[in-house]
Amino acid sequence: MKTVLRQLGRYRRDTWLCIAMTTLEVIMEILLPFITALIIDQGLEAASLPTVYRYGILMVFMSFCSLACGALGGKFAASASAGLAANLREAVYNNIQTFSFSNIDKFSVPGLVTRMTTDITNVQNAYMMLIRVAVRSPLMLVFSYVMCLIISPKLSLTFLLAVLFLAVVLGAIMVVTMRIFTEVFNKYDDLNASVQENVSAIRVVKAFVREDYENKKFAKASQNLYRLFVKAEGLLAFNNPAMMLAVYFCIIMVSWLGAHFIVGGSMSAGELTSLFSYVMSLMMSLMMLSMVVVMITMSMASIRRISEVLNETPDLAEPESPVYKVSDGSIDFDHVDFSYKHGSGKNALSDIDLHIRSGETIGVIGGTGSGKSSLVNLICRLYDTDKGDVKVGGVDVRRYDMETLRNEVSVVLQKNTLFSGSILDNLRWGNPDATEEECKAACRAACADEFIDRFPDGYNTHIERGGANVSGGQKQRLCIARALLKKPKVLILDDSTSAVDTATDAKIRAAFAKEIPGTTKIIIAQRISSVEHADRILVLDNGRINGFDTHENLLKTNAIYREIYESQVKGGGDFDQPA
Repeated sequence: MKTVLRQLGRYRRDTWLCIAMTTLEVIMEILLPFITALIIDQGLEAASLPTVYRYGILMVFMSFCSLACGALGGKFAASASAGLAANLREAVYNNIQTFSFSNIDKFSVPGLVTRMTTDITNVQNAYMMLIRVAVRSPLMLVFSYVMCLIISPKLSLTFLLAVLFLAVVLGAIMVVTMRIFTEVFNKYDDLNASVQENVSAIRVVKAFVREDYENKKFAKASQNLYRLFVKAEGLLAFNNPAMMLAVYFCIIMVSWLGAHFIVGGSMSAGELTSLFSYVMSLMMSLMMLSMVVVMITMSMASIRRISEVLNETPDLAEPESPVYKVSDGSIDFDHVDFSYKHGSGKNALSDIDLHIRSGETIGVIGGTGSGKSSLVNLICRLYDTDKGDVKVGGVDVRRYDMETLRNEVSVVLQKNTLFSGSILDNLRWGNPDATEEECKAACRAACADEFIDRFPDGYNTHIERGGANVSGGQKQRLCIARALLKKPKVLILDDSTSAVDTATDAKIRAAFAKEIPGTTKIIIAQRISSVEHADRILVLDNGRINGFDTHENLLKTNAIYREIYESQVKGGGDFDQPA
């Protein structure tokens, strides 16, 4: 709770103003039945019209004051709750930006989306009720009970029994339902995951005619959510019967005992009338409190989930005295071990001892799961090693300022992503200050200019979200051009030319040799033709180095490389290249 409330910031003022206005509103409402009793006892029974007029005008004035305070209280409550939600979303989003890949893996993308939408909305609604209803109801409860004590101490003891009964019932319901709502929001993650997976892969779903399967999977997730909500709401439904039982008990006691007190002369008619008003106010306060209990019960699960994200410490921390300059593109792995779950003993990379000179072109090849992507992820410090050091420019990557390192180590990841906007907007992710001519030069080097020039709007062509309106090969070339605009000291292509033909692949490699000769280039590929012209080729097998030499030497000495080469050559080579 403290973690969440720390995000209030400048909206603390609105919170306190809301509480102040609500308090004034309650005071006015509490005094109105008291004045009604004075009108009955001193005005109507004494047949004094001036007294009725005087107190009547006072009641009208107090009613308007109560209305004004209530309206202002509602305005400040809306401002404070919406402001808290806005600050929470910003804080969660900013903290997510600092997460390493391992932090994101811990929560999952659908889980983070649920926290930033459903969970924060629950907290917003709960906070509005907390500073409005949860302030008004206890004040109304206490003040009403104090007035009841002033009017009739004996009758007030019966009201206390009703309050204790309700407190026990509501407490029991809250304890049980809180556990259920915690499970509910975990099921929301499953539901969001199902929707996100289906929508993002809708082409694959339709291509394999799996709509029925996806519908059943979504229906199952939705049914689980429905079942838990019914269970929780079924328990919360006991609130109303318990409340009505307490209300009718109090009304019966006031009617029966009050009549005896009036006959006995210890209570006036005006006091009994005001007592009815205070009893109803007291019971309505309890009813509103039960609504607050429901909302807080739901929000507590959300608060815990939001706090988990806010309190999550990024696995990758900036060094105390960071290095802000990468001298060259040399790369050294000194007996590196790495696993995605530290301490699990399941290494993705084991004893990697590798030394790459600045400006070299290195090919990386190996089977699926051999550790190719894991290897390059360590160079730009997307993860940290379990054992050993990774150095770029002769300096351990953990000593660099991360922004400096990632600006000098440009990566075109295996999964290419473009963002909605023009082609120029996407290219300038690599360099926000790049001129149009620099963008065009990068596209020529990546062989992207040949298809961009065919678009009617050229470099101003709008790209749909995720690059939905360009092909896989076009998307890859735009991502390579974007990386080239950073003018990095190290360029990593993680299987980033798999969707382009070998002729275009060869043109891209030739452009690299001409345009960025001093940049260290690491090319991960599945086909031999993409890496055979590299200075040296790294062969990985089950997270270990199996070979590291030139194409010719590996053909002679490395069985895995020779097997891959022969299978591709005997199979007819690449689809657009003769054997």
